Amino acid sequence: MASRATVGHDAAMSDPAATIMLVHGAWHGSWCWEPVRERLHDLGIATVAVENPSVTTPGSDLHADGDNLRAALDATPGPVVLVGHSYGGAVITDAGAHPNVARLVYLTAFALDAGESLMQNDLAGGEDMKLADAILFDGDVASVEPSRIVEFFYHDCAPDVAAAATARLRPMSVAAMGGVPRAVAWRDVPSTYVVCTDDRAIPVALQRSCAARLGEVVELPTSHSPFLSRPDDLARLLAGLATAEAR
Repeated sequence: MASRATVGHDAAMSDPAATIMLVHGAWHGSWCWEPVRERLHDLGIATVAVENPSVTTPGSDLHADGDNLRAALDATPGPVVLVGHSYGGAVITDAGAHPNVARLVYLTAFALDAGESLMQNDLAGGEDMKLADAILFDGDVASVEPSRIVEFFYHDCAPDVAAAATARLRPMSVAAMGGVPRAVAWRDVPSTYVVCTDDRAIPVALQRSCAARLGEVVELPTSHSPFLSRPDDLARLLAGLATAEAR
C-alpha cells in the first residue's frame, strides 16, 4: 500500500533531532497538525503527517490505518518520535513497534491493550464520556453532531480557528472504532502520555487510565485539540522529546 503522508521541510538546527511523525484522530486529517508543524519547522525539526484511511476511505479499519502507518515509517529514516492523537493512539499501538520508532507519544489518546478496541476495553473512566451521545451513525461511517463539535473538540480555540476546523471534519469508519490492535507497541517502545486536563471529549479519568499503562506522563491545560489551541506549547513539548531521542 502506498504511504499517505505529507513530509515537512528539513531546516538547519544546532542540535540533532528525531523526525516527528504525527497521526491524527477520528474525523480529522493531517491538516490539523499544520500549526504545530510550522513551529517545528522553524525549530529545524522534520515532520511527517499521516492520513488515516479510516477517514479518507470509508469502510477502512484500524488494520488499514496501521498498514498505512507502517508504510510511512518504512519510508522515514529513524529515529522517529511517533505521535498519536485520540483514536490515533490505537493506530500507533498497532504499528509503533517498528525499528525506526524511538518513542511513542499518546496525546489524549487511547493506549489499548491486547484484545481491546475503542468501543470495548478495560480502561476506567470511559463511563463519563459524553462524546458518545453526540456521535451520529450512517451505515458504515460515523460523524459528530455538528452543533456539538466545538463543545467537545475546540472550546478553547479562537472562534475562527474552531469554525475552520469544524468545516474540515469528515466521517469516520465505524469498523476502525471496533478494531483491535495486532500488536501492543507501548509494551516494547518507550512511551509518553500527554494528559490534556481540560479535554471534554476524552475524560481526564480515562486519559489517566491510559497513562498508567505507560512510562512518562506530562500534562497540558488544554482541550482535546492542543495542536490548534496551544500549538506553541505542544511544539515545544514534542521538540524536547525529538531532541532527546536523537542523542
